[in-house]
Order: sequence, then structure tokens, then C-alpha cells
Amino acid sequence: MANTILEMRSITKEFPGVKALDNVNLKVEAGEIHALIGENGAGKSTLMNVLSGTYPVGSYTGQIFYEGKPCQFKTQKDSEAVGIVIIHQELALIPLLSIGENMFLGNEIKNSMGYIDWDKTYGEAERHMRQVGLREPAQTLVKDIGTGKQQLVEIAKAFSKKVKLLILDEPTSSLNDEDAKMLLDLLLEFKKEGLTSIIITHKLNEIIYCADKATIIRDGSTIETLVKGVDEFSEDRIIKGMVGRSMDDRYPTREHNVQDQVNLEVKNWTVHHPLYPDRVVDDNISFHIRKGEVVGFSGLQGAGRTELAMSIFGRSYGTGISGELYIGGKKVTLKTPQEAIRHGLAYVTEDRKTNGLILDESIRFNTTLARLDKVCKGGVIDRDQEIGVAEQMTKDMGTKTPTIEQNVGNLSGGNQQKALLGKWMFTEPDILIMDEPTRGIDVGAKYEIYSLINQMVAQGKSVMMISSELPELLGMCDRIYVMNEGRLLAELDAKDATQEGIMGYIIRDTNKA
Repeated sequence: MANTILEMRSITKEFPGVKALDNVNLKVEAGEIHALIGENGAGKSTLMNVLSGTYPVGSYTGQIFYEGKPCQFKTQKDSEAVGIVIIHQELALIPLLSIGENMFLGNEIKNSMGYIDWDKTYGEAERHMRQVGLREPAQTLVKDIGTGKQQLVEIAKAFSKKVKLLILDEPTSSLNDEDAKMLLDLLLEFKKEGLTSIIITHKLNEIIYCADKATIIRDGSTIETLVKGVDEFSEDRIIKGMVGRSMDDRYPTREHNVQDQVNLEVKNWTVHHPLYPDRVVDDNISFHIRKGEVVGFSGLQGAGRTELAMSIFGRSYGTGISGELYIGGKKVTLKTPQEAIRHGLAYVTEDRKTNGLILDESIRFNTTLARLDKVCKGGVIDRDQEIGVAEQMTKDMGTKTPTIEQNVGNLSGGNQQKALLGKWMFTEPDILIMDEPTRGIDVGAKYEIYSLINQMVAQGKSVMMISSELPELLGMCDRIYVMNEGRLLAELDAKDATQEGIMGYIIRDTNKA
């Protein structure tokens, strides 16, 4: 008979003007991997924040039973004390501290004199690091290891807190496919040792791969729990539960009316690292994008795609940049992002929360930020015009919000992405550079973003799409360029390309190195 480790009953949580959770129920058995899924804003992270004590008892209604006992957590430390540890999507590590220091920050190992015992700290850190397959010295600074290993440090940190129930919120959102699979395989190994995990992810293939059960939340309410081996446990079935309908085609159809006129052309483009000028990040790259065309850029992490995009967008990355840039057939030199914007370029960053939006400001404030001159008279912002613009862009993008005065930090990931697109569409660009445009958003919101992209190219705009999701590139692009280690390996017609073919170019190139 299964042993229930966690039961959440009738959890209701309200924010001003919004009921985030409405009578939600969740039951998790000991030793299983339980996926929690739903669209952006469905309430998944909110529910886990209630469980972990991030939202303390008294701020919600309902009951939590853990290992058969009722629990009331006032802080995250209270939940950690009984073995519940949450790893948030934004990793809570301090880059300039060592792995060992990060692992025991706030939970320091002290000697009889009350001072930190560094030998025990680093020894214990390395013991838990070995549990997750990390072989670096515990004195290594966090800034000197990659994102994948930082995620493992967070899990090792959880083990240092004697974790029994591990909660992972979008653990693979910033990992490449190889690192993501290694992390999921690690969870499966921990499952054999009796660890219980709850995983929140928008990557449905990961759920199919590792989860035993999947609880679907929609609009703050529990819809159903699917059990592997009992219920249909497929991506299509999960999507139907998430969005309330079947989605026969995840990519909206469009007529591929690519024009002959080249809108953006880059010739012999070379970019050097801003801190290490001798290091070439992008090496002699040439490509072009026509009007009405979506052109994809594929490659592993470190391929140089983001650096290429940023260097084109007003040299916002890199040093020693050489090569030629043509917009609408005319050679241009863009020394700043402001010059790039004036020449019709827009750059939708992959990191909307850090570089794309000001989270503590309103949708209205963010919408006009890139082109304030368009809503100014005599150097002063015309507030009525700004409000009108923000309301129109919010409507055009389909951003779900009670008001344009809502802080963008309070929006779901999908709606933040729409607000970011609205900001750049207000600049009236001819060429959109979109870096991971659907990262961290659900399948329904992705479809809406894809539809917006199709509208853009139907108007004759050009889109440069950087994506780590090969199905997305194959489903949305006209052509695909393949990059690896700062070099362009191939140019493919999307209708003839395959995932295996794209990866084949990268693997063959890696083997040559």
C-alpha cells in the first residue's frame, strides 16, 4: 500500500484582486516523482510557495499534512526543518562565494568557540557534492562553474538540509538538452534511494520521461491527476488537461510569403570577448534575412548565438567587432542600441526578468521605455498618450492583466513575455531579433507568441529566432542556420531539416575539434 508523504487540502490563496489558488488539492506518495503542471499563472509556484512556508500560515486557507501530521509553516526554515526543500527557478546562489560557503550559508557549521569550522564545512560540502556527481573542490567560486553545475549545487545544498521532499521549480529551463537529461537521470537515481520529488516544468517530454504522476492545475484549481501506467500519459493528453482543449497543431499555420528583398545582411562578422579580447566569440559569420522571413539559429549553449545577436544590436556585447552590416540594402554602422532602434531593429532578450523588463514598474512604464521620444512633448512625457499606447499594445499582444498599472513582476511568465513584445512592437521595428522567445512559458502561451510572430512576418517584417528547442525552430522557421563554438556550420531549408540532421552537424564539428 502506498505511503502518502504529503497531502494539501482545499488550499486557497488570494492576492489583491486575484484568487491565485481556489480550493486546490494535492496528494504525493513517498518515493515518487510527481509533476505539477499547468499554464503560466495557473498557480503551480504559488502552491509550492505555500507548502515551503514562503507564503506563511495565515496568508492562505486550507490544510497541509506532511508524514501524516498537520503542519503550519511560518517560514521556509520551518519546512526545511522537517525535510521539505524548495529550489526556485532563479537560483539563490551568491556568485562570488565558494560552493561550500553557499551550501551552508545561514546554516553554518561552527566549532566549540562559535567560529565557522571551515575544514568541516568544506568536507561536508564535498560529501554532498559527490552525491550529485560534482567533483570540483568545495572552495571553487560559484561564478566559475556553469549553470548546470550550479543547479547541482542547489540539490547538494538540499541534501545538506536532510531533504526528504525535494521541490524543483523549472529546474531545466536554462539548461541544454544534455545537462537537462543528466539532471532528470539524477532524480531517477534519488528516487531509487527513496527521495520524493515534486517537479514543475513546461517541458512535457521531461514529464513523460521521469514522472510517476502529473497533477494538472488550471486557473488556480485542481483539474486532475494522471498516473503513469494507469491513465493515458502522453503530451497530447497533458496539453488537453492544461488548456481545456486538444491542440492538434502546436504551431499556427501561415503562408510562407518570403519576399526577395533582403532586410538584414551580415558579412564576415567577428566578435571578441569583452573581458578577454584575444578570445573570438563569433568567427567570420555571414548570413541574411529577407522580408517576411523567420530565420532560426540553432546550437548548443556557448555556440555564440546570443553574443552574435547582441553585437548586431548596437554592439551591446563584445569588443573588436569587425564585419559589415546592411539594413534594407544599405550599409550601416550601429554603435549603440539607440542607433539600432532608430534603424528599425528590436532585440527581445532571453532574460526578460533581468535585461528585458523592469519588474517593479508597471506595464505602462515598460511599454514606452525603449522609445520615450514617441510619447514626449517638449521633453515631457504625455501621460494620456502613454496610457493610450500601453492599453493598445496590451490589447494587441493579448496580455492578460486587470490594468496597465499592474507591475510586470506580478504577471505570469507568458504575460511578461507578451509585455516585452509589446515594448518592442511599440518601437515599430522592421527586424526583430528574438532570443529564446518562449523560454519558461507554457504550451498555450507559446502558441499565442507564435501567432504574433506570424502576424509580424505577414506585415513584411523579418524575424531572427534563436532557440534551443529544435521542434520550435522546425515548426516556425523558413530557414535555419546551425552554429557551434562561434562558427556557422550550415544553412538549411526548414522544410527539409530534421532534429537529427541539425545535431549531426554539431556533433561532427565537435568531434573535429
